[in-house]
Amino acid sequence: MSTARIAIVGGGLSGLYAACLLEQAGYRDYVLLEARDALGGRILSCPVTPMSSDVDRFDLGATWFWPEFQPQLDRLIRELGLTSFAQYESGDMLIDRPPAAHPMRARGYGHRPVAMRLAGGMGALVDALYGRLDPARIMVGQRVRQLHSSKRYIELKSENASGLVSTWHVEHVLLAVPPRLVEDSIAFSPGLPRRLSQSWRATTTWMAPHAKYFAIYQLPFWREQGLSGEARSTQGPLGEIHDVSMPDGSAALFGFFSVPAEVRQGIPDDALKTRCRVQLSQLFGPQAATPVAEFVKDWALDPYTATSADLQGVGEHVATPPVSALSGPWSGRVAGIASEWSPQFPGYVAGAIDAATLGVKAWLASEQPWMKEERS
Repeated sequence: MSTARIAIVGGGLSGLYAACLLEQAGYRDYVLLEARDALGGRILSCPVTPMSSDVDRFDLGATWFWPEFQPQLDRLIRELGLTSFAQYESGDMLIDRPPAAHPMRARGYGHRPVAMRLAGGMGALVDALYGRLDPARIMVGQRVRQLHSSKRYIELKSENASGLVSTWHVEHVLLAVPPRLVEDSIAFSPGLPRRLSQSWRATTTWMAPHAKYFAIYQLPFWREQGLSGEARSTQGPLGEIHDVSMPDGSAALFGFFSVPAEVRQGIPDDALKTRCRVQLSQLFGPQAATPVAEFVKDWALDPYTATSADLQGVGEHVATPPVSALSGPWSGRVAGIASEWSPQFPGYVAGAIDAATLGVKAWLASEQPWMKEERS
């Protein structure tokens, strides 16, 4: 049995940022438990090859941020010394819908505010935050299964891939995993208040029903045709396509699958990739049919992201659920800090920063005087 003042459940962006905020405030008696074998959660930046540089990585999960209306995230990125660049939008977009026999060119939207990306992918943000933390406090491969509230402490039980159970006694728990996943995978004893439990279970998980396809090329040949790489289609497996080339790395196109999650589950990855290559070649020409590498990431098949309930929804976040119980044995002891709990940007990268900030501030404000004396 181990002890800590605070347990952070989840090693995605919100969990890592919460740990940074605690350390900045002088609290290092925490433990962060991540079920996956790697940190990042729904941020997943994949290299083209194992030998690729850190710059040449592509976001299979969260991709964009908008500095104009997400200033807190923008300040953090600048503080960490990360390099950002604007999403490529120069040129025409393609629209492929019946009754047109061929894709039609149209003037690009020129989105405002401008969407930005990070050199090295959003994983660069995860890496930079982890670099500021005590690695001894971070544990991967630990799936939290049970939380039991007693008068003196919360007993937390986690399980590794071999089924070995670890037990922690903690004073407070910050839940840095989506509300629905908390409800689906963690047993609370005593149970959470019924209305709180229902609200968490009803909250859709961002990205959970979605999947992405990436095609990597040596050069962004579509730009020579005056195309932005952006497309909308109802004629193939990909409904929305973008140019996600890295300025100092490989060229790439990616698309969101429009095929429902339940249908995708019955199609092998190789078959999906083949259909995507056919669609891209019909849109951008024969060069698109021969990528140097390609990836499929289906978040609906990720047990640490999606539940069976997520497969039925569209995955768009509607309402922010309550962060914690207002009364009873869990009041003031457990709080949600994943992006879905953000009042401003639920589901977005900026939402993870927002929710973590609010959760840590609330805990610091409620800290008992004897705890403050102990820390000093």
